[in-house]
Amino acid sequence: MAQLPDRLITALADRYRIERELGAGGMATVYLAQDLKHDRLVAVKVLKPELAAVLGAERFVVEIKTTAALQHPHILPLFDSGEAGGFLYYVMPFIEGETLRSKLDRESQLGVDEAVKLTCDVADALEYAHQHGVIHRDIKPENILLQSGRPMVADFGIALAVSAAAGGRMTETGLSLGTPHYMSPEQATAEREITARSDQYSLASVLYEMLTGNPPHTGATAQQIIMKIITEQAQDVTALRKSVPRGVADAVAQALEKLPADRFVSVAAFAAALGGEQGAQGPLRGARATAHRAQLANAAGPWRRLSVAAGVVAIGATAVALWALGQRGAGGGQRVEFTYRPIFDLGDRPYTEISNDGQRIVQVVRDTNGLDVIAVRELGSAAMRVLPGTEGARDPEITPDGAWIVFQAQGKLQRIPATGGPATLVVDSANTSGVGVLPNGDVLFTRTGRGLFRVPGAGGPDVQLTTLDSTRREFAHWYPEALPGGKTVIFNNFSLPTERSRIEALDLATGKRTVLIEGGIFPRYAASGHLLFARAGAIFAVPFDAKAVRVLGSPVPVVEDLDWSLTDGLGSFAVSDNGTLVYARASEGRVDRRVVWSDRAGNLQDAMPDAGGWSEPRRSPDGRWLAVTRSEPTRQIWLYDNARQVVSQLTRFTDGVAFGTVWMPDSRSVIFSREVPQYDLYRQPIDGSAAVPVLETANDKVASGVSRDGEDVVYYEVISQDRLMIAPIRGGPARAVDPRPTDQRNADFSPDGRWLAYDEFNSTGTTDVYVRALSGAAGRRTVSAAGGDQPRFTRNGREITYRKGAAMFAASFDPATGEVGTPKLLFSVPDGGRLAGGRTVGYDVTPDGSRFLLVTPIERPRATPNVVVINWFEELRRKSPR
Repeated sequence: MAQLPDRLITALADRYRIERELGAGGMATVYLAQDLKHDRLVAVKVLKPELAAVLGAERFVVEIKTTAALQHPHILPLFDSGEAGGFLYYVMPFIEGETLRSKLDRESQLGVDEAVKLTCDVADALEYAHQHGVIHRDIKPENILLQSGRPMVADFGIALAVSAAAGGRMTETGLSLGTPHYMSPEQATAEREITARSDQYSLASVLYEMLTGNPPHTGATAQQIIMKIITEQAQDVTALRKSVPRGVADAVAQALEKLPADRFVSVAAFAAALGGEQGAQGPLRGARATAHRAQLANAAGPWRRLSVAAGVVAIGATAVALWALGQRGAGGGQRVEFTYRPIFDLGDRPYTEISNDGQRIVQVVRDTNGLDVIAVRELGSAAMRVLPGTEGARDPEITPDGAWIVFQAQGKLQRIPATGGPATLVVDSANTSGVGVLPNGDVLFTRTGRGLFRVPGAGGPDVQLTTLDSTRREFAHWYPEALPGGKTVIFNNFSLPTERSRIEALDLATGKRTVLIEGGIFPRYAASGHLLFARAGAIFAVPFDAKAVRVLGSPVPVVEDLDWSLTDGLGSFAVSDNGTLVYARASEGRVDRRVVWSDRAGNLQDAMPDAGGWSEPRRSPDGRWLAVTRSEPTRQIWLYDNARQVVSQLTRFTDGVAFGTVWMPDSRSVIFSREVPQYDLYRQPIDGSAAVPVLETANDKVASGVSRDGEDVVYYEVISQDRLMIAPIRGGPARAVDPRPTDQRNADFSPDGRWLAYDEFNSTGTTDVYVRALSGAAGRRTVSAAGGDQPRFTRNGREITYRKGAAMFAASFDPATGEVGTPKLLFSVPDGGRLAGGRTVGYDVTPDGSRFLLVTPIERPRATPNVVVINWFEELRRKSPR
């Protein structure tokens, strides 16, 4: 009881015996208590002192009385409220069940019938309250309790009471009301008059998430979310989940209208449009209402999952239990496994990290702007939080003391406090795959084509530790990790063909390298006395003597179904010192895709007969052929003959992958990237003749387009900041498109050869589309509006199409002057046109701009699930005994 305020315990001692804290958030702290008079468990919610000081006890008690009068089967009742010892509090039942948030975290999406039924029941409660003059103002999954599947709205009217009692002085508290994801536009713009239609908007947002897995608008920060709520239309529900009936989708869309007047006249009308039992004239009446009132007496009970007050963060009982189990550490304990899905899709690289104490999981996820950002989940919480200032991040590593996260972004090595804060530079020019941190804080990283480096954690001069052996075709030294004591480092010596990659150890004092494993990638040391690594889509383990730096047996698979990337040398798993394993499961994140044609209205038809691991579709200039990259069993290029309706494999390289096709103007050959060992540009005739090199340099290269006369290829070099280059196809020096340090990709030549459209990652943290004259005159012109990528010229160069997340846009273009028109939305790309891991699958468009060639999943991809196994070492030792 020492952690509870003594004044609060004393002040409430005659009415409530406070037993423990359940959770705390921005506005209140919640305690489990025994109601002494009625001999029942209750939840006592105590407002934060700074908020109470602004409200004043008398005004707060007057305003909250309105909510105490609400009696409805889907409204959690208010038992008591008042002031005690200088604290403002209110008391509600302790209800058995869970919050809708907990259910969504576990299941991501609900069945359509279940989601609509829950919404209609909540609408019933809202309509009742609205007719009694009470607006909730904070409808969200956290405030909807599920008791035996029946929803009960918690904290009804608390937001109204707080807002009214504050008298417009909420800014003095430093606190805010409402949750950004579910705020109505009028709440987001802080309008004085909030009507019942604001609750309708919030309820529709909750239904949207139940159906699609995400709220209508998401973002890395609250500011981003609010701006989207104010300015952007939510994507149609059926574009994200085809099984949703058209009538339900239309009802959701109307309830999400920006203007309150454009929404339904009431939440009852909204429910009626969904097909619920409520009529448009008001709440349920008659026998059903009587039955509901009869059930009210049974609504109270043990509240085993925390219901969240306005602004209070929920901590599920399951998460708390898992946290407690994790404290037992490697010394033993019950094995516990659970699965959760990140709030967003994983980014391009399925990298996973866990702190040494097993309490913090870190990953890179892709936000709705298409940016890779670092997300953190504490093991004792069901929520993930995004760290602002990490846009463009990859491969984050937690320092041994847990205080910092080191990562690469925009070609720089940076670090940021694990709890959030400004990022600081560690070293410039670091195109690294994986980061290692020594016990003294020094950071290990790589540079393309140059091996391992070491730099002080706070920044300073770096020192090269290893060099690549060209005779072995060593491609890179990746994913370093320090062994206990920090004197030796293990790393992945990535070689070609990839099957020749091996795991080595480096003695930091002598520079001696020792081969530990042949044919493995992504090494990790486990405190159980094992060396872990990835191979063939599984985690392998071998007993390992860290002091002697030698393996003690043969590797065996210990975890199947691992999300991994052989060509990136990357496995998505991590293990803490106390035996908590976290890994990303591959199978549930994989979704076959189909190649489709879309007209400018978004109507789809199949372009190829078979679904599969397709991406990067490109139409030949004569219209007969489609070139498509297929990811399985390895990335190679395939052709589809439209005339014969036959699919055939074009490239068959056994020593590396091929991808990124662009057509030559004669439709007889393609240019693409081939791994030899870096990604060089090759040309392949479609008649099956041998591929020949076009351009071979030290840097990775990805082709973007070919000039209409077939003389030049534009490509981007994958370096610290990607840059666009143009090279003669018949040989000759390449030249940079822009002399500035840039981060440019995805270029297309105009038909007249005078202009180049491309996308660039800019200082604002977004990617935008630009067009510039190849002569260098007149600078560049902006094409996209607040984000876009992958531009294409159409209509004889008089239009530029591009993508922005899930949407396809077109802007008029005058090739004589370079003037760009206002972009117009054409249609939404099904499922955003991305792989489950967030990777862009590309598109193409016919010269007249009438049809778009797309790749879309045959079912909606879900975020790759993460599996957490607590107290895993006993199982590991059983499968791989020493």
